[in-house]
Amino acid sequence: MSEKNFAIEVKNLTKKFNDFVAVDNISFQVKKGEIFAFLGPNGAGKSTTIKNLTTIQEPTSGEIFVNEFNCQTQEEEVRKSFGIIFQDQSLDEDLTAYENLNYHAILYKVKNKEKKILELLEFVGLMDRKDDFVRNFSGGMKRRVEIARGLLHEPKILFLDEPTIGLDVQTKNFLWKHVKKLNKEKNITVFLTTHNMEEAEAVANRVGIIDHGKILIIGTPREIKEKTGAKNLEEAFLKLTGEEIRSERVDQMDRMRRHKPR
Repeated sequence: MSEKNFAIEVKNLTKKFNDFVAVDNISFQVKKGEIFAFLGPNGAGKSTTIKNLTTIQEPTSGEIFVNEFNCQTQEEEVRKSFGIIFQDQSLDEDLTAYENLNYHAILYKVKNKEKKILELLEFVGLMDRKDDFVRNFSGGMKRRVEIARGLLHEPKILFLDEPTIGLDVQTKNFLWKHVKKLNKEKNITVFLTTHNMEEAEAVANRVGIIDHGKILIIGTPREIKEKTGAKNLEEAFLKLTGEEIRSERVDQMDRMRRHKPR
């Protein structure tokens, strides 16, 4: 059973790929209307956790509730209740900006879709490019289409997986400005991953740090800095996770991702 004041509840989540434990018995909650940053080195278990939260993968054990829906028994309700902006570009480049949004609206059975599509294209500053093919857009423009698409069905939670990779400063500023506006005005819960510690410290109400599949700490940026004796979140992150480069671990995770989840 999920508590009503939580947008996300994770209870004893474990995810294994054969003998490899990607996520190891983690539990945490994200409050409704909160901006929560989920941080960790490469291969720490961040992406696996998000895939379980968004029903892309099934847990090996444990329970997950998203918007009070059980991710294992109410997958359709869960999917309808969140929007997601992936780390990798996921638009159909052979369609126009409008067509990409229209296709998404049909899949999600969005009411008044024409009005909402145009409103969101205006919101992300692409109304004058709505009939242009996405393949002709810059990386920042594509990201703005993805923002519009992620908001089209009016989700209660927005998942952002490394949303600012490869973006110019202006587009990054646009993204965070409007994410914070949506969070404040529409009470949308935001769950984000990023390697940019300055971004996390600037936008997140609370931060969770995961490494080797286990949660190391959860708290406000200030609480985490105080507990670790660090001047900023990046220094705290390094104190908790170490400074070594995780090339071997990343290679292992890449291999694991090729296996079908069990």
